[in-house]
Amino acid sequence: MKQLQQGILIAIEGIDGSGKSTLALNVAKALTKQSWPVLLTKEPGDSPLGSHIRSLLHDPSIPKVPKAEFLLFAADRTQHMSTLVLPALARNQIVISDRMADSSVVYQGYVRGLDMAMIHTINAWAMEHREPDIVIYLSVTAKVAYDRLIARNLPLTSFEQEPQLFFQKLVEGFDLIMKSKHNAIILDGTETPEHLSTMATEMILRWIQTNRFNQ
Repeated sequence: MKQLQQGILIAIEGIDGSGKSTLALNVAKALTKQSWPVLLTKEPGDSPLGSHIRSLLHDPSIPKVPKAEFLLFAADRTQHMSTLVLPALARNQIVISDRMADSSVVYQGYVRGLDMAMIHTINAWAMEHREPDIVIYLSVTAKVAYDRLIARNLPLTSFEQEPQLFFQKLVEGFDLIMKSKHNAIILDGTETPEHLSTMATEMILRWIQTNRFNQ
C-alpha cells in the first residue's frame, strides 16, 4: 500500500444526472488498483444517522421548507465529517466524497434562495473548517441530466422530480461557483465514463506529486 504524508479530501460535484456518482466510484477503483489508500463516501446518507436523513430528504411525500431542507443536509454533513471523513483523513487516506458542501450552496442557496453567507458559515462549522483539497465538477446541460434521469427508469427522488427550470438554475449556480474556486477541476460530463475516470485520476495523482503529499 502506498503512503501519504497526510489525508486528501476530494469532493465530486454536479447536478443530478451529471454522472458524478459513477465518476466517484470509478476514480476510487482506479486509485485503489494502484495501491493508494482510498475511502469512497457520499452525502447525504453514508452514516447510520445520514441514511435516515437521506430517506427524509428524498421522500417526495414529505414537504420541506428550504431552511429545513438545508439544515437536514447540514446535520448529515456534521455526522459524515465527524464519523467518517475526518477519521479517514487522520489515517492519511484519500477520501472521495460524492457531493459535499458546494451542493448546498447551489441547491439551497443559489436555487432555493437561502442566505448563501449563512450557508457557508454553517457548512464551515459542520465540516470543522476542513475544505476539500480538490473539487471535481462534472458540467452537463440541464437537458442532458434530465434525459439521463428519465432513461434510468427508476423512481425519482424529490429533487429529481423538480421541473426542468430547476435543473437549469442548478447548472447556472454550479457554473458560477466553480469558475471562482481555486481548487476546482471542471470536466465535460458528456465524455465517456472511462475517459472521465482516466482524466480525473491523472489530475489527482499530478496534484499529489505537485504538493508532495506522497512519501
